[in-house]
Amino acid sequence: MAKIADRVEVNPKVHHGKPVIAGTRVPVHMVLGLLARGLTPEDIIRDYYDHITKEDILACLRYAQSLVEEEEVHTV
Repeated sequence: MAKIADRVEVNPKVHHGKPVIAGTRVPVHMVLGLLARGLTPEDIIRDYYDHITKEDILACLRYAQSLVEEEEVHTV
């Protein structure tokens, strides 16, 4: 298991090695998808994942932001 960001880890035995919130089986991409659909962190905790915190959700956003920040875009 590798911690790849604040509160985000990768374990090859959990969700095929996709990033999850540390100590859970909650995939980062699921949290980001719910946020993209317009849900608030409070909605996500109440309706989907009552065992995570708002800080966990914000960590998912920070992780996604860091990936986009490091991405290089090549134009043709």
